[in-house]
Amino acid sequence: MKYVDVILPLPLEGLFTYALPKNQQSRDLFGHRVLVPLGRSLTYTAMVARCHDEKPEFEVREILGVLDESPMLLPQQYKLWSWIADYYMSPIGEVYKAALPSGLKAEDGYKPRTETYIGLAEKFRSEEAINLAFNLLGRAEKQLKAFVEFLALSHWDSIEGNEPQDEIKEITREELMNVSKSAAPVVKALCDRGILYTYQVEVGRLGNGGEPQPENIRQLNEAQSDAFNQIKLQFMKRPVVLLHGVTSSGKTELYMHLIQQTIDRGEQVLYLLPEIALTVQIMQRLQRVFGNRLGIFHSKYSDAERVEIWKKQMGKNPYDVILGARSAVFLPFQRLGLVIIDEEHETSFKQQDPAPRYHARSAAIMLAQMYGAKTLLGTATPSMESYYNAQQGKYGLVELTTRYKGIELPEIEVVDVKDLRHRKIMRGGPFSPQLIKAMREALDDNKQIILFQNRRGYSQMVECKTCGWVPHCVNCDVALTYHKSLSMLTCHYCGYTYPIPMECPACENKDLKGKGYGTEKIEDEIQMLFPDARVARMDLDTTRTRNAYDRIIGDFSSGKTNVLIGTQMVSKGLDFDRVSVVGILDADTMLNYPDFRAYEHAFMMMAQVSGRAGRKGGRGKVFLQTRNAELPLISQVVRNDYASFYKDLLEERQMFHYPPFYHLININLRHTREDVVEGAAIEMAGRLRQWFGARILGPDKPSIARVKQQNIRKIVIKLENKIDLAQVRLYLRQAQKQLLEDKRYATLQVFYDVDPL
Repeated sequence: MKYVDVILPLPLEGLFTYALPKNQQSRDLFGHRVLVPLGRSLTYTAMVARCHDEKPEFEVREILGVLDESPMLLPQQYKLWSWIADYYMSPIGEVYKAALPSGLKAEDGYKPRTETYIGLAEKFRSEEAINLAFNLLGRAEKQLKAFVEFLALSHWDSIEGNEPQDEIKEITREELMNVSKSAAPVVKALCDRGILYTYQVEVGRLGNGGEPQPENIRQLNEAQSDAFNQIKLQFMKRPVVLLHGVTSSGKTELYMHLIQQTIDRGEQVLYLLPEIALTVQIMQRLQRVFGNRLGIFHSKYSDAERVEIWKKQMGKNPYDVILGARSAVFLPFQRLGLVIIDEEHETSFKQQDPAPRYHARSAAIMLAQMYGAKTLLGTATPSMESYYNAQQGKYGLVELTTRYKGIELPEIEVVDVKDLRHRKIMRGGPFSPQLIKAMREALDDNKQIILFQNRRGYSQMVECKTCGWVPHCVNCDVALTYHKSLSMLTCHYCGYTYPIPMECPACENKDLKGKGYGTEKIEDEIQMLFPDARVARMDLDTTRTRNAYDRIIGDFSSGKTNVLIGTQMVSKGLDFDRVSVVGILDADTMLNYPDFRAYEHAFMMMAQVSGRAGRKGGRGKVFLQTRNAELPLISQVVRNDYASFYKDLLEERQMFHYPPFYHLININLRHTREDVVEGAAIEMAGRLRQWFGARILGPDKPSIARVKQQNIRKIVIKLENKIDLAQVRLYLRQAQKQLLEDKRYATLQVFYDVDPL
């Protein structure tokens, strides 16, 4: 008797064993999807992880069916799933659920796209029969015209006797209708007469990028060529190399040369980007070179498109290059040779909710290792962990310190907002006089402007000026954000909306005012200051649809808009020619965030958004507005002094036991009742202290202690780098199991965030 161990798309630990029916006993079903029963009436599409003949000690049920003729999962993918489940302490069922497109997790979830084609009926496939058809259609003028056009398009008009002289071409119904200018009933009548017939052909949803044109790769300049050779040299010594290149130094050109060399060797490339917004520009550049050898994969694609890419990657002619966001790491690769992780520092590579809470950078490095492939990490502002690994010799390090064509880094002017407000030079608005003057000059000179405000919406909150009442979300411990475009107050955690009150419900005063500036309000202010400016806004609210990124970036690139306002999306490696002014409107929102990584993230965002200025059009100017102008970090951003910033921060991290010297694991406990989650957190922390001692911090009540009606408590574990993480995970699972055995905590949620950001 043969058995299979399968993964279910459920948040359940481990594999589940089923028996194979007699007609499937001889097949190796690893990587195949099978339909399995669960409980009394449920069925699921499971993934086979193992085939064996070890009879379990319990009664097993048979699978209901095999859904695939060939595997849908490669051995290396399963190894990656297992590593993610183990390292990030997430059930492998959740990894399966995240990895596979939804259409592959249901037996009837994916329907291939088909198109209707027109063919010539068998009995009319001779010269004599076609002439007979002409006679039949003598009085049906429209049908005769459509039939003549069909014969010409399909080459059946070349028939002599019973043999066509030209190769017969397949014709779609739509093509015939367009060319012959015939309506659908005309074509249907030809089919009803038995002269033509229709049939369905499966067609892909994937676009065709055209023929590859490697000659479109630009020649590297001296600095780039030197860096390129260093990368290849470093790859001979180490599997992972960090490319630290200043903004606009031409890192993408280096990537393209490396990609071309890789696919010339017959290997595949995975090119990861942190944001969908970036794929728009990079995709156009890569398609000009690699054409239809390039595939695109990200969450804005429809599920059917993602299924087709998955199937193509498993087929005989997979894409040589995959360009994608975080989830592209899960795609099948048959001969992976190179992984490029661009903007490797970006926090968007870390999945937050739902589980698995994996970091795509770490997962991609592991994936490359499983294939024996190389990994290149590229950035102008390396993450602390990556730069530390490079300094310690774990990664290779290559530095590119000059901008393309020798263009200078932008001049950064620090604007002391506190001083300007004190002297009443800058009153209530978000723009300093220096920034307004520079924006006016840029617009007069037909240049472009980027304004960075890392907060969306119109106002951060609404407040009663008399009693101080602030509307809060009913599900979460947060103030509601005012969105003018929606005329609603909205919770950014659960989506709850609340109509703007006409008066304060606490004191009935009508003096309700918005506090703070979001991107929506910045947009309004710019329209008032510069009525002729053509303004675009790029944030989560304006980029919800698939084509929104393309439109916003395309309009700004072509000059249809000349002021781009955005959240951190505008800091992520976008390349615009005519940007002469960048305004960082409020650096303090990043600096004052209660997190040990706040300064690291602030430095990266400010350095990156500054790098959008003065790329091909000469040196740009950046205005950095802050109330903390004396901070060392501000001067480090101004000087683009990453080395000094890294040194200062490294000393602080070592002193307070943070990464890269320690591993962090956050344990999050959630329950609808606060007393239950509080008691559970105290008990679990107590158990863990018996094993880990002072390495356990908490439990704490986070600043946002209730989200979606779930009360939250957090326990933090700080672990030395050399500690046995496998043993740590064993202890954590044991503590969780003991806790959940208590009936009081039966509905408690416990999840782990390993290496949190």
